[in-house]
Amino acid sequence: MQFPPVIVCINHGPATWYTNAAFAAHPSLSEGIELYDLLIRGGTVIDAAQGLNDVRDVAIADGKVAAIENNIEAESHEEVDAAGLIVTPGLIDMHMHAYWGVCCYGLDPDSINIARGVTTAMDCGSAGARTFPHFRRTVMERSDTRLYALLNISAMGIISPTIGELFDMRWARVDDAGEMGRQNGDLILGIKVRLSHHTIFMDDKLDALKRAIAAAEMFDGIVMVHVGDIETPLETLTRHLRPGDVVTHAFRQWGGVVSAERTVTDEIREAQKNGIVFDVGHGGGSCSFDTIETALAQGFYPDTISSDVSTLSVEGPVYDQVTTMSKFLHFGIPIEDVVRLSTLAPAEKMGIAEDLGSLAIGTTADVSILSVDDGDYTYMDAERKTTSASRKINSIETVKDGKRYRDWNR
Repeated sequence: MQFPPVIVCINHGPATWYTNAAFAAHPSLSEGIELYDLLIRGGTVIDAAQGLNDVRDVAIADGKVAAIENNIEAESHEEVDAAGLIVTPGLIDMHMHAYWGVCCYGLDPDSINIARGVTTAMDCGSAGARTFPHFRRTVMERSDTRLYALLNISAMGIISPTIGELFDMRWARVDDAGEMGRQNGDLILGIKVRLSHHTIFMDDKLDALKRAIAAAEMFDGIVMVHVGDIETPLETLTRHLRPGDVVTHAFRQWGGVVSAERTVTDEIREAQKNGIVFDVGHGGGSCSFDTIETALAQGFYPDTISSDVSTLSVEGPVYDQVTTMSKFLHFGIPIEDVVRLSTLAPAEKMGIAEDLGSLAIGTTADVSILSVDDGDYTYMDAERKTTSASRKINSIETVKDGKRYRDWNR
């Protein structure tokens, strides 16, 4: 039998070169059996993009998903036994704060994301036009977590928990924000504006929202509006938003999707039908179990699940994305929908679904291996109300770009 002169197998490290003799002597190569970098065997694959919720093997080569099928007949450099576990596209947290060392809420993104199942995250407004170049250079480009950003309409971004970034509206510079977004369109996906008593004077809130929209339109970005403790009804804000724009903290106790009369109004339902995105954004002060239960009972579901994890909430009540997902599982959203709202749904809203949020063959090999564990658990909301639960989602292992992340003490 004749063999080609050289075969190259690229692993995570240096290339391994096979000569004619080595090729002939290696059974899996000489018999034509595929050799993958990584095989994840026997897990229940949940992938909304492909309509999958069944046991499959997932093969990875060169940082891409190479095969997904039953009982893959192949060998691999590494293998993971995922029997009894859930295998999903890499989790996407659409709202967190990663500008550590500068933003008062910023966390090291790898310690809270890659370490706990999240391969892609979006920082929401930590940096503004003045500070984004530093954020990009020192955090975004140096993190293992794949980071995107929404630029704060305030040029300073978020610096202090007590001095609001829009107390002086001269910081809300439309042209500066729009130009920064245009120059960094690979990472900046839109504009963030925070509307709370601790961030802006109430007379300026609609002006700030309009400026955020104007800046986003300069580079075809989305707008995310943080709804906080303001008297303005949410319906008033959504009238200004465009399809694809995001309301985060939508399930807060007051000012969210459930009105003071504890109903989801027809106008909010119509806004969702028209493409306004209602995101969880749990955070340390913006998610209520009462609101979640009321909204779900009335048939209103979030469009995306995000943690808004920050220095204020990383030690509770948020902790991380998988804990936030666990709360919605507890309140009755099926696991396949909880996964979809943390993978495909945010990927679509962020405009990155062509390559992320799915395990389709040829897409980037971002994978989360999760367990759903039975036990006695206590969850807390942002109002410090607790509930007892019997199930919890835990992160077992994370794969990003085909690379396994198992040692969190880097």
